[in-house]
Amino acid sequence: MENQLSKAERTRQFIIETTSGIFNTKGYAGTSMSDITEATGLTKGSIYGNFENKEEVALCVFDYNHGKVSEAIKQRMDKVKTYHDKLMVYAQVYDQYMRGVFPKGGCPILNTAIEADDTNGLLKARAAKAVLGWKKKIEDLIQAGVEAGEFKAGLDHNQIALSIVALIEGGIMIAKTTDSQANLDTVLKTVEVLISQMKV
Repeated sequence: MENQLSKAERTRQFIIETTSGIFNTKGYAGTSMSDITEATGLTKGSIYGNFENKEEVALCVFDYNHGKVSEAIKQRMDKVKTYHDKLMVYAQVYDQYMRGVFPKGGCPILNTAIEADDTNGLLKARAAKAVLGWKKKIEDLIQAGVEAGEFKAGLDHNQIALSIVALIEGGIMIAKTTDSQANLDTVLKTVEVLISQMKV
């Protein structure tokens, strides 16, 4: 049943998957229609027959790449029991940023947010939604940890969640700019300290 996609749906998915690394590496502005047609082997007419424009392809690609990262986090989280260990998954998964585990081009949130901040409102909104959704998941895990007696009461969930997101994304930006996994590892140690300090 799950493979019963229409031909159009299969073509759309093929275009998204095939161009996911290109958009995530070159960005929206840097990816041309010829990049898309060359990668997919499809004509420009076929691309436009499945997507309204290049921006729609880019939005779907962002969702696809972000979904891959989210799924990697979920799979690892499902294997651990404590809320401390669940939060630590973020540091563990993002530690793989430069080790070939992430979508080609790196973190789709960081890449999209940096490129689209002043140039593309729809992509900026998509990146903002991803950041706020991530923050909410962290807040929920902290609250669940407090209720389970694992974390201290009276924690500022908003501040901690934003700090974790900022440290991870900032660490990725520094690692990418300096071509140094060691710099990311150093920042992620701070994330681990921050999470451990919440424990009762």
